[in-house]
Amino acid sequence: MKAQKVEKIMEILRKSQHDEYIGEPISQLEHALQAAHFARKMNASNEAILACLLHDLGHLCADKSAPQMDGLGVVNHENIGGDFLRQLGFNPKAIDLIENHVQAKRYLCLKNPAYLKHLSEASRGTLNFQGGPMTEAQAAAYEAHPYFNERILVRRCDEMAKQVDLEVADLDSYHSLLLSALD
Repeated sequence: MKAQKVEKIMEILRKSQHDEYIGEPISQLEHALQAAHFARKMNASNEAILACLLHDLGHLCADKSAPQMDGLGVVNHENIGGDFLRQLGFNPKAIDLIENHVQAKRYLCLKNPAYLKHLSEASRGTLNFQGGPMTEAQAAAYEAHPYFNERILVRRCDEMAKQVDLEVADLDSYHSLLLSALD
């Protein structure tokens, strides 16, 4: 049963190997693998590595009728992906990190004006759909969460994962890690 769930996740990712990563010169699969690669390089927790690999799964598993962000992907993709993984019995911490990678962007946009200036055009475009930069009150609550640092790490890996022709491990190298994250 767990192996079937892993295969279901991996099949969704495999199918994205030719799907453009929104506004960037790489595919959705390349973006996912690069984000996980950077998390591994940073010696991140297994949950953070998986969150990096799967943070945009909601774009890929959403119903075709899901609301879109003017050609920049699926509205609320972080929660769509989290809900999909929750139904499979996926690791709750990894789901939290996935569901909060957009909030981490909003946090960083408030706290670091240089971060906002360096966002890609597509990321700046989606920010408007995602609520814009956080308020100070939202940021204070966000900082208080026990996974705060890992949420920020996932976002940082997400931002770095937009490189053309970067050599990274293939999807199959994550099979055992995915297997360990399921009930």
